[in-house]
Amino acid sequence: MNTEHKKTALLHYWLQHMRGGEMVFAEFCKRFPGAEIFTHTVIKENLSDAITAHPIHESLIAKMPFGRECCQSYLPLMPFALKQWNFDGYDLLLSSESGPIKGIRKPSGCRHICYCHTPMRYLWDMYDEYYESASLFTRLGMSLFKKRLRDYDRHSADSVDTFLANSHFIADRIKRIYQRESTVLYPPVDAEYFQSAPSSERTHFIYVGALVCYKRPDLAVKAFAKHPDQKLIIVGNGPMKRELHKLATPNVTFIHNADKEQIRTLYASAKALIFPGIEDFGIVPVEAQAAGCPVIAMNRGGTLETVLDHRSGILIEKQDVESILNGIEELSGLHLPETGVRAHTAQFTTQEFHKKLDTVLNDNSR
Repeated sequence: MNTEHKKTALLHYWLQHMRGGEMVFAEFCKRFPGAEIFTHTVIKENLSDAITAHPIHESLIAKMPFGRECCQSYLPLMPFALKQWNFDGYDLLLSSESGPIKGIRKPSGCRHICYCHTPMRYLWDMYDEYYESASLFTRLGMSLFKKRLRDYDRHSADSVDTFLANSHFIADRIKRIYQRESTVLYPPVDAEYFQSAPSSERTHFIYVGALVCYKRPDLAVKAFAKHPDQKLIIVGNGPMKRELHKLATPNVTFIHNADKEQIRTLYASAKALIFPGIEDFGIVPVEAQAAGCPVIAMNRGGTLETVLDHRSGILIEKQDVESILNGIEELSGLHLPETGVRAHTAQFTTQEFHKKLDTVLNDNSR
């Protein structure tokens, strides 16, 4: 398939921040500079130039009251919203999915490749966690629409010709939920940028990521409350910010709006990244290792593929404070050369991502 001469549409669930999924999507935008973008809602000022340089079409969700600010509240309406787009004349649809976007109407003769960051967490594997932390109104909606949305999500997988998964962990989830095989294509990480960080004295531990429940930043803060002689820097923002400030002891510092250069510097001077969540892949641990920073992470999810136990970090068995403390103690007894920690990240570079993506694009077997 010669993609250079194909009319291509790029689809993403919603474009409001530059997080892991959006970083992958930005690479799709670079690969297809002439493509138009379709998404439920967009907040352009929060996005990279690689995305905003393209024509962007929003669905009717953006026209709903507070549609851009609270787009996830309109989840039950999204299947209908998708059907309003017409892709007649397109040869390739490339969707980026962890929310409802893949269920579009695919015209005859068009190929649909779906890069699946994960089947929707709040519908499937983490439904109970999201339900427990949701408001009463949201709980009511989740209960009423759970079966209908799950049925829709399974059915929408039928429009996909080729599934790409961001890890083997997610490939297994795609197989279990959609009964489909997928090709693993690791997300692109700007490893060379983080590898170029100048070495410095390692003085602190670090957490980097959104301050949301499923990433469990609270465990990092609670662990360092029991480790007052060690410094922890929390880098990120999100709905748990106020709660975490209340939990924090004097040895915990917050940076809520760090740029890429600041984060690279913090990685390069950190004793280890504390990564207590269970991630589908996890770009942050790869960035940290590229800067020579070991990782203390869960022995589940994507970190099984991105962290080498006792070689580039420590994998812990339980998602609790004591396990994090034990991981810190275990790491202190190891000598992990920075060169070895950095070397592991070569397979996750942007160059590798585009090389493997081109292989998929040029495979006409579907």
